[in-house]
Amino acid sequence: MSAGTVYGVGLGPGDPDLMSVRADRLLRGAQHVAYFRKAGRAGRARTIVEGLLRPDAVEIAMDYPVTTEIPLDDPAYAACLSGFYAEVAGRLRALAEGGADVMVLCEGDPFFYGSFMHLYTRLKDHVPVQVVPAITGMSAAWTATCIPITWGDDVLSVLTGTMSEDALARHMAEADALVVMKVGRNLPKVRAALEKAGKLDRAWLVECASMEAERVMPLAEAGTRTVPYFSIVLVHGQGRRP
Repeated sequence: MSAGTVYGVGLGPGDPDLMSVRADRLLRGAQHVAYFRKAGRAGRARTIVEGLLRPDAVEIAMDYPVTTEIPLDDPAYAACLSGFYAEVAGRLRALAEGGADVMVLCEGDPFFYGSFMHLYTRLKDHVPVQVVPAITGMSAAWTATCIPITWGDDVLSVLTGTMSEDALARHMAEADALVVMKVGRNLPKVRAALEKAGKLDRAWLVECASMEAERVMPLAEAGTRTVPYFSIVLVHGQGRRP
């Protein structure tokens, strides 16, 4: 029996209409569909494809063992997630070795800050793995501001809100245009770093880009309220133009 294929299927930023034709085709015919989620939640990836899957599709929910309960720099965090990824990769590998194709739902693009990357590295040398690229959340975010993110020779830097404030400020000061991912509870730190870098007045906050709950506002007007983890902060470039 020939091995099946594990597909990392990029779903795009959240609006099902922004999925690729290939992703749509693969998912509508999928027999096995796997997705990450917080325990007890439906999961954003699964929500995006609601009504798209065939009725007899076998769903494989992969519940994260931790989210924010353990600090990211605690060795226990990495150890816990490493064991989790090894376990779920083993489950998917067994299905593929048995001849089944498995679609792994990936928010945004599978190779851009996504959990699928950790499965890919554990599976690629054992069973066929294919990646279906997609529109990233940051692309939907800067489109939502109705302002081009880069001009001419602008240098775009992509940062994560999980970095230290000093590291954020240093990179922010050096870049022409900025995207800050994984904002959530890190928003006060991101805001302070932007102020240090002298760019707070040009920053925008985008929540839930491309989805019904989308909100767009200057970061300086956002206050200190709690924002979704996948909110994105942007600073648009001001580079050369004709």
